[in-house]
Amino acid sequence: MPALILASNNPGKLREMQALLQDADIQVITPVDKGLVLNVEEEGQSYADNAARKALAFSRSSGLLALGDDSGLEVEALGGAPGIFSARFAPKTGATDADRRAYLLELLKEYSPPWRAAFHCTVALATPNGEISYTQGECQGEIIPQERGENGFGYDPIFLIPELGRTMAELTLQEKNRISHRARAVRAAIPLILTLIAEM
Repeated sequence: MPALILASNNPGKLREMQALLQDADIQVITPVDKGLVLNVEEEGQSYADNAARKALAFSRSSGLLALGDDSGLEVEALGGAPGIFSARFAPKTGATDADRRAYLLELLKEYSPPWRAAFHCTVALATPNGEISYTQGECQGEIIPQERGENGFGYDPIFLIPELGRTMAELTLQEKNRISHRARAVRAAIPLILTLIAEM
């Protein structure tokens, strides 16, 4: 079966991507499966830059096609912030997801709700010889001041999907994988994955 390595060390992200790819006739390998410990700095100027850095590093280290992604929360009232800095969006050293959510809500206090927002994801597929392809996905919603839900990670507990009346953290993994930004980007990548693996 064709093999693909996921270029991430984030357990929540790995669970989501493995679930998204489980019916695609692709052998999905994690860094742990290969004994890879890579920490790729997200120093790019765009989602695509960061996704490509991760995918290239893992592809070259494993010799496999690699899928890397970078995603972020874009809040309209904050001019699109935190964006590519979503995972580092707090002045506190060693900040947790909860710290970042609290900081975001503190910044939004001076703006009137609803606080419209979108999650964006760019997926990069990299081959060991440096060929890179991209797909993207978005999910529209709004930020709410109270955390709700026990699932997901990151900003999920304060990201409301108005048409569902629930936050991303109140969805099951199956529900999230039907509508999330990452789900849309990964699903769009599946035909490319199969084509690239066939060419390798």
